[in-house]
Amino acid sequence: MSAEGIWDLTVSTPIGRIKAVVELRRTDGVLSGSAHGAGEEVPLGEVALDGDRLTWKQAVTQPLRLNLVFALTVDGDTLTGTARAGGLPASKVTGRRRVVPAIAGH
Repeated sequence: MSAEGIWDLTVSTPIGRIKAVVELRRTDGVLSGSAHGAGEEVPLGEVALDGDRLTWKQAVTQPLRLNLVFALTVDGDTLTGTARAGGLPASKVTGRRRVVPAIAGH
């Protein structure tokens, strides 16, 4: 199971849908990444893939200052799961991996 790539995420929160782009990469066997959304880029912490279960933590400041914990299931090029902030109800998360076009001649 691979989680590397660029993912377009939609987080359905009580205040509306939030779009984000998450980029995951593997360096020396360790997953890391960053998220872009609401005009900010934040690093992902504690990125882990256990079978098809992908988890990470991230802090955001827009629209509110929150520490989020993502718990997602990877199924091919789709992600489904939740994002939770402290004691708030979990928000539904869906995502799709971007298909990188093949470079002609390679």
